[in-house]
Amino acid sequence: MPGYRKLGRTSAHRKAMLRNLVTDLLREGRITTTDTRAKEARRQAEKMITLAKRGDLHARRQALAYVYDETVVTKLFDEIAPKYKDRQGGYTRILKLGPRQGDNAEMVFLELV
Repeated sequence: MPGYRKLGRTSAHRKAMLRNLVTDLLREGRITTTDTRAKEARRQAEKMITLAKRGDLHARRQALAYVYDETVVTKLFDEIAPKYKDRQGGYTRILKLGPRQGDNAEMVFLELV
């Protein structure tokens, strides 16, 4: 596989879904989703936190180009990034919840450490 999962979606739908997942994760701190979606959203969320740790104007504009909500970007740069200034990656955690009732998909919590 060439570095990402297709998740059974068109590319535009997949990108929008991942942007929504990352935005919600940064806003709420914890989201419930399927295992494969969480693994893909984790990649992008960690990139956003690394951008926020840089803290310059260019990094803020790059984050605004990906995350939908300006208030979430402000929270990312002002609250979340300073917590991880001494941490070299690994900003998220995946906790398994078990299978979903309807289709037996593995459900997980994706949360900030």
